[in-house]
Amino acid sequence: MMQGSREPLAVVLITGASMGIGRALACAFAGMGHHLLLVARSDETLAELAETLHRKHGVTVFCCPGDLVAHESAQRISDYCLEHVLAVEVLVNCAGLSRASDFKDLAFGELEGIMAVNMSAAVRLTRLFLPGMVEKKKGTIINIASLAGTQGVPGLALYSATKSFLITLSEALHVELQGTGVKVVAVCPGFVDTGFLEKAMHNRRKIRLPVYGSDLVVQAVLRGYRKNRMRVYPTFLDYLLVFLQRFTPRILVVKITDFLAAARERQ
Repeated sequence: MMQGSREPLAVVLITGASMGIGRALACAFAGMGHHLLLVARSDETLAELAETLHRKHGVTVFCCPGDLVAHESAQRISDYCLEHVLAVEVLVNCAGLSRASDFKDLAFGELEGIMAVNMSAAVRLTRLFLPGMVEKKKGTIINIASLAGTQGVPGLALYSATKSFLITLSEALHVELQGTGVKVVAVCPGFVDTGFLEKAMHNRRKIRLPVYGSDLVVQAVLRGYRKNRMRVYPTFLDYLLVFLQRFTPRILVVKITDFLAAARERQ
């Protein structure tokens, strides 16, 4: 049978799958019997994870290593799906970059990288795979945003702005796609113990909020996935912090966030 006549294999596409939340979500979806397409920079790490998940759960796991900073990365992933006859049924935009620093001290390369991964890659992947979902009247887009996206965070100014972008994009698409069979969920975790803080040079010992495990984020993702929630929070404290913003002057919200996040060295 020719490749073009094969029935596409439905997969869950997860970016940033080699570590942290992305890796935990890959394990969770594999445990539910979903076939996977994993994207991350580390070829070797992805291959090891794919072998582990296939052996443990019997699912097929494809790997498409690459750096989402590159402008052409999203199209390359789409081309990979065409080549291997894969249909993305669930897209999880999980990859993210951050750097704890005053904005004036960020190098231009860091600025471009954070915006490329946190916004541009997620937008391009969503635009590439959304039409197929709408056509089939079935699909889910899960955007891993952040509690940081609900207000500006001094010391994480650009990161919080990119996550705010992701939240508002998700909310608009959630309503725009009602009646199409396609769900869009924004997940807004607080500080998660994944190694992400260390990579962002954020001193976790100074953070004045709980740092919790990836398992709580996975539970929130699955809750939003199953119930088609527009926005979900891993813990009640996350929800409460956002809810209380309704009754607090905005300048005070940002100053409190500055204190709690302690992302600046002088904190």
